[in-house]
Amino acid sequence: MTALQIDDIKFFMHQFLLTDTFDRFLLLEGTITTFNTFSIDGILKKSYYTRQEQELLAERTLSFWGEVRPFCLELIKGKKTPLSFRFTLQLSAPNTQKLLEQTGVGIPAGQVRGLLMNLRYDGQSLSCTTGTSLSVFTMDKKLDHAWDDMVQRYFRKQGIPFEIV
Repeated sequence: MTALQIDDIKFFMHQFLLTDTFDRFLLLEGTITTFNTFSIDGILKKSYYTRQEQELLAERTLSFWGEVRPFCLELIKGKKTPLSFRFTLQLSAPNTQKLLEQTGVGIPAGQVRGLLMNLRYDGQSLSCTTGTSLSVFTMDKKLDHAWDDMVQRYFRKQGIPFEIV
């Protein structure tokens, strides 16, 4: 687990809300506080979809950030900044598999419940805390380090300035 302090909140928010930079991450949950508190559960409600749409969703149980982003933008945009927000994003299963293969981490993909980014804004500062969730206990921290490194590389690639806290 690594905590990153985002140095340029305005740039990050532009990337987060107005571009596809984070669109392929899954949304586990989110909360936005403006004049009310809005809670978002990223779990897909498959009964909402037609049978054909359900087949396209396959085994996916969470919404992609890109599917929810326009609704969040509507809640956040305007002259006033939100009082706070928090979002928990998760790396998709295919990208988790790629990370495991590229880094040589010896944990089977089926034992990885989630590689997470917790984004928190408190009205003044914005942080990103990484996390891993496994279905088994292990003392091996290779996956934690690989995920921490990947998030930092991804932020650098996107031009998002940060400091490790």
